[in-house]
Amino acid sequence: MSPTATTNGTVDSDTKNHNIAPPTVKYGDVHISFDKLRQAHSITYPPRPRLEVPEYAPSASPGEVVEGLKRVGGVIVRGILSQEAIAQMEIDMRPYLEADVPWTASNDFFPPSTRRAFGLIGKSRTAALELIGNDLYQAVCEQFLTSKAYAWYGDRNEVGVSPPQVNNTIVFSVRPGDSFDQPLHRDDDIHYANRLRVNKYPEPPNSREYGIGFFVAGTKTTKANGATRFIPGSHLEDTTQPPDEKDAVYAELNPGDGFIMLSSCYHGGSKNTTTDEERLVFSCFMTRGYLRQEENQYLCVPLDVARSLPLRIQKLMGYAVSEPMLGWVDFRDPRVVLDPKAGRVGHKY
Repeated sequence: MSPTATTNGTVDSDTKNHNIAPPTVKYGDVHISFDKLRQAHSITYPPRPRLEVPEYAPSASPGEVVEGLKRVGGVIVRGILSQEAIAQMEIDMRPYLEADVPWTASNDFFPPSTRRAFGLIGKSRTAALELIGNDLYQAVCEQFLTSKAYAWYGDRNEVGVSPPQVNNTIVFSVRPGDSFDQPLHRDDDIHYANRLRVNKYPEPPNSREYGIGFFVAGTKTTKANGATRFIPGSHLEDTTQPPDEKDAVYAELNPGDGFIMLSSCYHGGSKNTTTDEERLVFSCFMTRGYLRQEENQYLCVPLDVARSLPLRIQKLMGYAVSEPMLGWVDFRDPRVVLDPKAGRVGHKY
């Protein structure tokens, strides 16, 4: 285990998952069958291996980062964003954080002391260009989330390409006070992921994932002030295998460091146990181009702001056709709402 990825404890396979109650309500049409889920609660899974969390410099190649993610599920990139970018994003987003109110949708997902702000692309040009548009992050997303498929059109066969798109953008301010550990969860549950256990990540790498997250520290992030914890290797497991807190490690970061994580990994925000430290983190997720966005970029980013952004960022937001025919407006590229002269914008593949 690396010094910056500390563990909660040791694995006790005899008591593993025994504290999780099995489901009690049965739905006949549930996507992942109730019987399979019930069975998952009765299985004693093999101990998860202790995997060291890889760390890279911003100069690392996309291939290096991809290999680390395939092996562990999460990696740290030191100094991936400049201090100037971090400072500007905080200036842009701080008013929205301070205007937020305690979470009331449920009693265990966000602590009352935590504040959030959303729609970063529409509120911070720096976030749009430097965070969402980060070259290394996007190159990694392309390898995991680009979908390609051949289809017959009469007597010819053509390939369609669907590049990744933004899934959500959130800045978190995890504060002292009424705080607790967020339940460990997978973010790809929103897309009804249903994976089987594998011993080694499959090839090609774009065959398994529904999303990739990017968390960049705005302040020093430690176990004490609520660093994200995640379970290395959980991206290789069956969707129905429950998490176990004993397997979690903490992604401890300095300002400007980034944590890139596959959405198939169990993870969660952590309790801020300090008396005077804020954990500030800027985040975004990408997903496949043919899936519904978690945060609707067409509605949360004003059109005048979207028009002002570079074409590359517009396409990442979803203003592009997912080939062959997904997302058009009046049978034209959806960018027509930003630029009336836009035709069908082709992808680079």
